Amino acid sequence: MIDLINAVLTIAVLVLTCLWFKRPKQNLPPYPTRPLPLLGHLLTLEDNPRSQFKTWREELGDIFSLQMGSELLVIISGYDLIKELFLKRAGEFSDRPKLAFDQVNPLPEKGITFSKGKSWKEHRTVALHILRDFGMGKNILAGRIQEEVTHFLDLLSESCGQPSDVRVATYVSTANVISSIVLGHRFDYKDERYQDMIARFSKSVSADNFNSPVNFFPCLRHLPGDFFHVKEMKKAVKDLFKFIHSFVQEKGYIEYDENNIDNFIAAYVKEMTLKKSRGKLTFLSDEGLMKVVYDLFTAGMETTSATINWCLLYVLNYPDVQAKIYQEMKEKIGSDRRPCIQDKQSLVYLTAVIKETQRLSSIVPNSVTHTSLHDVTVRGYTIPKGTYISPNLDSVLHDPKIWGNDVMEFKPERFIDQDGKLKTPEEFIPFSIGRRVCLGESLAVMELFLYLSSIFHRFEILPATPGSPPPIKYKFGIIAVPLAFQLRAVERRWEHAV
Repeated sequence: MIDLINAVLTIAVLVLTCLWFKRPKQNLPPYPTRPLPLLGHLLTLEDNPRSQFKTWREELGDIFSLQMGSELLVIISGYDLIKELFLKRAGEFSDRPKLAFDQVNPLPEKGITFSKGKSWKEHRTVALHILRDFGMGKNILAGRIQEEVTHFLDLLSESCGQPSDVRVATYVSTANVISSIVLGHRFDYKDERYQDMIARFSKSVSADNFNSPVNFFPCLRHLPGDFFHVKEMKKAVKDLFKFIHSFVQEKGYIEYDENNIDNFIAAYVKEMTLKKSRGKLTFLSDEGLMKVVYDLFTAGMETTSATINWCLLYVLNYPDVQAKIYQEMKEKIGSDRRPCIQDKQSLVYLTAVIKETQRLSSIVPNSVTHTSLHDVTVRGYTIPKGTYISPNLDSVLHDPKIWGNDVMEFKPERFIDQDGKLKTPEEFIPFSIGRRVCLGESLAVMELFLYLSSIFHRFEILPATPGSPPPIKYKFGIIAVPLAFQLRAVERRWEHAV
């Protein structure tokens, strides 16, 4: 009890000190309510603030402020403003703040996602170069994905059409795609250690929240207990780093052959060795490699698997959509073969279904927080140096002025023009926009098509209880993931359908 009291007193002293030395600046974007002393808007902000942000935008406009302890958080909404700050003025808003999700791991502010300046630029450039060499965005990578999809389909088939929750299997399968590229190795679904590690890491990611108090009061991470799930997250991250380290040593050094580069780790080591041998200044390092591999796993696994599960949940609730997918499959593919990446152009409706899933689910509603490099002026307001900047992607992806008054209905036809061709509005930004746009966007797009086209070609996805689809509910965090639901994957009887 004494330790807890001391911890609370320490927090109070630290907060008061921060507030004393960080005097508020004038002409900030408006507050929705008067901030409380010390805490600011921490108690005002809900765990899931999506509806609050929508209301406050209507009241205050496309830019408003929240005082989070001693830190200022500015929410920006609307496509025009997000584009202005993250694309046209990217040099002023490309840094990252020190968020708990990054600070709990062994190598904070390294790699790509949370690094800054020259280190970030070099690592992003090198990572993109390596991934493109391995076929990201090209058909040659489709083979690796198709191999993993085959294993995933066989796993679904083992359920024999009985109710099952496929979320963990989806996490493990999409993690295997990253593993095959980064590690040059895939893992069996029966590997309990791998499955447990991926499941726990996924759980810790979904438990995190961009507006969590630990992002603004770092000392809260050290309180007794685990009210903010920091210790749970730290343990999951530690296990993933231990796992990654063993492969970095194996693929980057023990088995390394510069004439036979078949995985990301070896390619990074080759690039690092070449630069150092030529005496070039480089930020590439063993620690940088560890963190980049970690970034690729976290970004590539969670978002892709969540989108697949969202799509399955939507078709359970909109059975007419699945019927149209099946009809398109009959006309364009038939029963003799599985869909391949070359079919993407002809499967217009399915591609529209995937895009509508990304739009409506808006799985990363606040993207990853940015910060301002120096004092700037935005639409007449002062944005102080170091301000946390969070884009409200819902304000774009759920904007009725862009998508129509039925914006919250699942309607793939939004992405099909009058001539039956696919259309993608400029405002379709599920991967955010600007310099910090998702590194693996083209890989994710390829994965989503190959997984979902193969699933719907082979199976009819049905509710666990006939006529009673699971509710469309989710857990809000850095990533909005569907709550647990069951489905029945029933093998299609093509011989009767074609």
